[in-house]
Amino acid sequence: MYIVIGILVFGILIIIHELGHFIAAKAFGVKVVEFSVGMGPRLLKKQGKETLYSLRALPLGGSCLMEGEDEEVPDPRAFTAQRRWKRLVILAAGSFMNFIFGAIVVFILVWQSTAFVGATVTELEEDFPLKGENGLMVGDTIVEINGEKVYYIEDFSTFMSLAGGRPVDMTVLRDGEKVRLDDLPLKRSVLVDGELKYGITFNKIEATAGEKFNYAVYTTMNFVRLVRISLAQMFSGAVGFREVSGPVGIVSTMNQVAQQSQSFGAAIYNLAFLSALIAVNLAVFNMLPIPALDGGRIFFMIITFFVEKISRRRINPKYEGYIHTATFMLLVGLMLVVMVNDVVKIVNGQ
Repeated sequence: MYIVIGILVFGILIIIHELGHFIAAKAFGVKVVEFSVGMGPRLLKKQGKETLYSLRALPLGGSCLMEGEDEEVPDPRAFTAQRRWKRLVILAAGSFMNFIFGAIVVFILVWQSTAFVGATVTELEEDFPLKGENGLMVGDTIVEINGEKVYYIEDFSTFMSLAGGRPVDMTVLRDGEKVRLDDLPLKRSVLVDGELKYGITFNKIEATAGEKFNYAVYTTMNFVRLVRISLAQMFSGAVGFREVSGPVGIVSTMNQVAQQSQSFGAAIYNLAFLSALIAVNLAVFNMLPIPALDGGRIFFMIITFFVEKISRRRINPKYEGYIHTATFMLLVGLMLVVMVNDVVKIVNGQ
C-alpha cells in the first residue's frame, strides 16, 4: 500500500509542476499543444478544445508542450512569440508550484507540533568528555557546525551525521560572545534504549503560533540548503553514483520509511514530510542552469538577451532547441541508468 502511495505522490508532484507551466501559459494566452503526465507511449488521451491531455506509460516525468517552444512559428500565441519576462514566468512557474506545495505541506505538519527542540545546551551527562571552556558548557547555544548554521536539534543531528564521526569545527554563543571550538572530537554514546545520542540535552521551545510559523519557514528553506549540500557532495565525490536515487529509489525509500513507522498515522506523517522534501528538491533541481531543465532554458534566455543586444542580431530559437533536445536525451539515458541502479539495490536489499 505504501508503494502505491509513494507512486501516487510522485505522480502528484509531476502534475503540480506541469500544472504550474500550464496555468502560467494559459494566463498569458500561449497555446498549449499537449499536457502529459509520464513519458513514453500514451496510455490514455483526451482532446480538449485545443490541448491534448494524456497519461503516458513511464512515471518518470511529464510535459506541458507549448506551440513554438523550441522554434519560431508564425503564430502570435506561440511561446517564442511572447516577451521574455512572460516566458521566464512560464518557465519558473513549475518549480514555483512545487515549492509552494512543499511549503504548504510543511506548514500543515508543523501546525500540529506542541514543542520544538532548539540548539541551547541545558544539560550534559556526568561522563560527558568535553565539558569546560575548551568544550561545551551548559548554556552554550550551538550556532555553527563546520561552517553550517544551526538553529534546531535537526541541524545538529544532520551536520554531526555528515561529519561521519570525525572531529568538527563548532561555534557556540557563550555569555553573549561567539566562541570557536575547532577539531572538537564529539562522539556519540549508545544509551540503554539503543538510540544514538551525544550526551547532550537541548532546550525545549514552546510551539506558539509565531514559533510554528518560523519553524515551518525555516524547515522549507532548510530543504533548499540540503539540496545545495547534496550537490556539493556529488561534485566533490563524497557521494558516489550508486548512492544517487531516481523515482524507483525514492518510492522504495518512502515505502521503507512508512514500514518503519510506529503506527499508520506516523507513517502518513513521515510520508507527507518526505513528500514536502521531494517537492522542494524538484523545485530547486529544475531551476539549475542545465540545458533541457527549466533553469537551463531561463539561463539560455538571459545569455541570448545579452548576445542579441551586443550583436544586434536575433538568434534563431531552433539552435537552442537542438541543445535542449540533445541534453534531454542524455538526461533520459541517465534516468534509465539510475533506475536500473535503484532496482539492483532493491534486489540486493540495500
